[in-house]
Amino acid sequence: MLPRLIFLLLLAANIGLGAWLFVAPKPPAATAPPTEPGVAPIVLLAEREEPGSAELAAAPEPVDGGASERCVSIGPFPTQSDLRRAMNVLTPSVNRIQFRESRVRQSRGWSVFLAAPATREEALAVARQLNGRGVRDFYVVTAGAQQNTISLGLFRDRNNAERRRNEIATLGFAPAITERVEELPVYWLDFAIAADSTFDWRQRLPDLLDIEQRDSQCF
Repeated sequence: MLPRLIFLLLLAANIGLGAWLFVAPKPPAATAPPTEPGVAPIVLLAEREEPGSAELAAAPEPVDGGASERCVSIGPFPTQSDLRRAMNVLTPSVNRIQFRESRVRQSRGWSVFLAAPATREEALAVARQLNGRGVRDFYVVTAGAQQNTISLGLFRDRNNAERRRNEIATLGFAPAITERVEELPVYWLDFAIAADSTFDWRQRLPDLLDIEQRDSQCF
């Protein structure tokens, strides 16, 4: 009987102690200081305050880089070697410099010809007719876009080309004349100098006086 009574008393004591520990107030946990004394605290980027509107009250003014400058283009340079030489000579004397390439259409003379017949055999037959009437300087084109065309000559001067056309026309043929044009690359130099500068590029490139100068928009 006595052991059972002691067991019940101990059980009741344990239950009471557990209940007290569960409901008893807990002491506040100690927290470490955020930083060492005298050291500024770390602030996350997301916690930083957005910039005030006063900072954006006025738009930034653009830098006025062109008001005190003028820009010039010179060219066209006939070759890339002329362009490189001019660029090397002028670079130390100007504020900025750049080169650019453009293309121009240039006449390569005039061509007199007979239009291509429908077949190669017909073209050869026309060639035999020319030969029979004393025309020796002609050529039947064998390939390309002008295949079977009968070339009657290439001329630098239009008057000579027209004279040749008229000569063949008197023999009963119907020759045509066309200008031969091709696109060629040309090169320009653009540079910026002070608006009041007296810089003269011609003094530094005396052998290129045939190229032209133009005012251009600054870059």
